[in-house]
Amino acid sequence: MLAIRLPEDIEKRLDRLAKRSGRTKTYYARAAILRHIEDLEDLQIAEEELIAIRAGRSRTYTLEEVERDLGLDNRLLGTGKKEPRQNGRTDRPSHHGISAGTRRGSR
Repeated sequence: MLAIRLPEDIEKRLDRLAKRSGRTKTYYARAAILRHIEDLEDLQIAEEELIAIRAGRSRTYTLEEVERDLGLDNRLLGTGKKEPRQNGRTDRPSHHGISAGTRRGSR
């Protein structure tokens, strides 16, 4: 159970909305929380990663490195050449450290 105090003007707006729509104030409060909780979780992860980068426990990658590692290098895209493959797998690990051919659901 959660109880929150809202400023009077917000409470009145929420009350008017609930009355006009026939829904409850709880419905709208729950909807707002659910809509924004993922953004708040992402922000927390980003802040933790920034701390790790500044402390030297994690690293960043340039756009060129990402493009190369994902096979999006402009030189390859313009020529129609495909990434070298061995037995259906790329010759480098994915960003998760698992080769593309060994991830669950890959063929």
